[in-house]
Amino acid sequence: MNIFELLAGEDNHSALAAPEGATLTYKQLCENVVELVSQLNSFGLQRGDRIAIVMSNGVPMVLSFLAAALCGTAAPLNPKYKQEEFAFYYEDTQAKALITLADVPEAAIAAASPDMMRIYTRVNAESTLSFELVKTASTRQGEFLGNQDFPDSDDVAMILHTSGTTSRPKRVPIRHRNLIASVNNIISAYSLSAVDTTLCLMPLFHIHGLVGCMLATLASGGTLVIPDSFNALSFWKLVETFQPTWYSAAPTMHQAILARASRNEEIVKANPLRFIRSSSAPLPLVISEQMEATLNAPVLESYSMTEAAHLMATNPLPPKVRKPGTVGYGFGVEVGIMDEDGNLLPQGSLGEVVVRGLNVIDGYENNPQANATTFINGWFRTGDQGTQDADGYLRLTGRIKELINRGGEKISPLEVESVLLRHPGVAEALAFAVPHKSLGEDIHAAVVLKGETSEKELLAYCATMLADFKVPKQIHILDELPRGATGKLQRLNMAKLLKLESEQ
Repeated sequence: MNIFELLAGEDNHSALAAPEGATLTYKQLCENVVELVSQLNSFGLQRGDRIAIVMSNGVPMVLSFLAAALCGTAAPLNPKYKQEEFAFYYEDTQAKALITLADVPEAAIAAASPDMMRIYTRVNAESTLSFELVKTASTRQGEFLGNQDFPDSDDVAMILHTSGTTSRPKRVPIRHRNLIASVNNIISAYSLSAVDTTLCLMPLFHIHGLVGCMLATLASGGTLVIPDSFNALSFWKLVETFQPTWYSAAPTMHQAILARASRNEEIVKANPLRFIRSSSAPLPLVISEQMEATLNAPVLESYSMTEAAHLMATNPLPPKVRKPGTVGYGFGVEVGIMDEDGNLLPQGSLGEVVVRGLNVIDGYENNPQANATTFINGWFRTGDQGTQDADGYLRLTGRIKELINRGGEKISPLEVESVLLRHPGVAEALAFAVPHKSLGEDIHAAVVLKGETSEKELLAYCATMLADFKVPKQIHILDELPRGATGKLQRLNMAKLLKLESEQ
């Protein structure tokens, strides 16, 4: 089985819709994908070949991804990368081809090696796609291979990378069977069906957008509304136009949406969402509370990783219990807590979160050292610390590598951020470690303000809510918090970015 067999919609039901007017039914989608795979075969691409894709969200990106994953292995990349980053990912994945729109970023082309073929996408009048080979590879002159068999469940559908915040990015080979398992878990967790319309806000070079939004929607027969990027200013207009039943986003996006909800009260009331999903980073409890009160929809915080083909745990839909401050429990995925030696710990213990299931990859590609430390007895070690309660709900306390060790006292930065975010003057907060000569590490925080306050006032506020050793030594007031390519906050790099030297 492969992901093409997941496409579940009725022939004439809308599969894809874009704000600029492009729409495709499931019949058009399926027929076009088959044509596109045949075109890629005719260019000389086949199973096992890595095919880089550089384009923003939209109908062409969806079709290109599906075609690349069914011809060879899709390698979607962030269009905002610099030339050096494109060069690294092309070489690291051994990409044989590059698919782009005609207005491709110059850096993406400049980084391509002579051995890579270049393919442009052409949008047809009926919003379907065709491929044009604009440059053949120097070592493979686009010999016609004929129509190849579609992949089987063991073939690698796509290759992504870990974020690389603490080391060189690791290659994550995600097989068709991993995607199928994850998508089925997501559909089950949120009772997705053909009556659902999903507003896709996450980028389609990221596992959240690809699996949590796109594949889950298309496999449940629903409609995927796909703007070219996330824009908080146009979000509520999209809701009014397309009447989505749910959307999934990262916490920073939720905060931007929430900030504009009061100006769009009529749209909020007229277009109730069945649920709202949060993933990709911890959702501060105060934001979740404000969202539910303002948007009148259940907010389901979930827990996902690239290595698990996205979903690992989630809070369930009503009337089942949602536990604020937790990421819910495993859906089709076993979740446990493990000590440093690889022993599973009893319920209630604090330790490393581990998972196993059909959605989890077999291992990183060509990285035996990482595999030896990350995969143990069939379990994947997530690198996150947490606890499970008697009902199996998982409460995360932070990335193990991000916990702040202040003179032997372990501090969860999430706890400090949660306190700061409850101050009426704070819009965003990030707690982080700074090297300290005697303590090893001390704690600082950075905030973005939304009201009148000062560092002195914020420090005094923290002192009333936190134990002394958890109160930040210093709070930096910034215009914005630095983020990586997928929107993740740069916690581990903050001391360096702010040029903070080792303290006494």
